[in-house]
Amino acid sequence: MAHTFIQSVIEGDEFYTKVKKNVPPEESSGWTIVLMDRASRFIWEMSCGKKDRSLFEKAIKTFAELVNQTEDITLLTDGERRYGKILFEICHELFQTGMRGRPRKVLKKGVTVRVKNKGSQAHKKGRKRPKYQTTCPQHPETTNHITDKETHANHVEANNAAMRRKCSAYRRKTNTYAK
Repeated sequence: MAHTFIQSVIEGDEFYTKVKKNVPPEESSGWTIVLMDRASRFIWEMSCGKKDRSLFEKAIKTFAELVNQTEDITLLTDGERRYGKILFEICHELFQTGMRGRPRKVLKKGVTVRVKNKGSQAHKKGRKRPKYQTTCPQHPETTNHITDKETHANHVEANNAAMRRKCSAYRRKTNTYAK
């Protein structure tokens, strides 16, 4: 019952290992998606499979259940935009402004999705992405408690590093394509 009133911050990340033989990452079925609570380090979802839409949907459906139970929840990822896009498809609502026309689609009240765009953008053509951004429209009444400095997935990244140390299947030295 306490999780209903407390702000919840969930970090999402994915990591890769080889399955049977080395293949390029986009063809591998060795991807693992992890959704972890930042405060308690509780793992809400840990799904394995090929890195495609169905793997992301499985993780986001678990997150959508949390959205229905919590009044203030934030999903933080490190560059993967599919989390926000799929979440927006699953749990959006129509925001009525009282003006004529089609109402705008926004995330439910209290839900925030933030992405940290990693890496240098100096060599990229076109407009540069901001380092920290939201991937989909938020409800206007949603307050953002997460500062730019707190927008990271370091805790789940540390969990991934521990998995690589403890579980031989995730070790990078056996895999030349490891992320």
